[in-house]
Amino acid sequence: MMRKPRPDHDIIFSIVETGSRVLDLGCGDGDLLFRLARDKGALVRGIECNEAEVHACVRKGLSVLHGNIEGGLAEYPDGSFDYVILNQSMQEVRKVDCVIQEARRIGRYVVVGFPNFAHIRSRLMMFFLGRAPVTDSLPYLWYDTPNVRFLSIEDFREFCRKKDIPILEAHYLGQAGEVRLLPNLRALDAIFVLAGSDASLKGGES
Repeated sequence: MMRKPRPDHDIIFSIVETGSRVLDLGCGDGDLLFRLARDKGALVRGIECNEAEVHACVRKGLSVLHGNIEGGLAEYPDGSFDYVILNQSMQEVRKVDCVIQEARRIGRYVVVGFPNFAHIRSRLMMFFLGRAPVTDSLPYLWYDTPNVRFLSIEDFREFCRKKDIPILEAHYLGQAGEVRLLPNLRALDAIFVLAGSDASLKGGES
């Protein structure tokens, strides 16, 4: 049975156009891909390293590769997809720059979502308790977290500036919905839409 759609999935669903070619990197149990295929007629594929999650995707009838996203993109030609999604998985990637550049090469657009480590609750836990923060978006304890990156919204914006990556859209999520004011302080999660590289555009037009 499908669970109630997550707020970040709702935003990504609204971003992806009908009939698009979509690759989800770290697709989890495939709920988002299934919804895109069912309700928007998207041609969807996924890559997931967790074997149990891959089985969940297969039960939904999805085409998902069991593998590591850090080494599994070279086989795709330039411009293979309209959207490459990297939602709630970038913080688990060691070679972030490489993965994002590869995603931009094979996708017209790259959708990146991640928890905001600079949220006010995280700051307060660090300041007053002197402990690694645990929040709704960062629910793991320091010793069992899959995350290897702890970044803020401003960190990611600075990364895009330094790498000359155009940001086309940005959405910020709090507990009560989208955050408009002071997102680096008040947002629990962020979703960015990045432009693909020239290679992705040329490949998509061929």
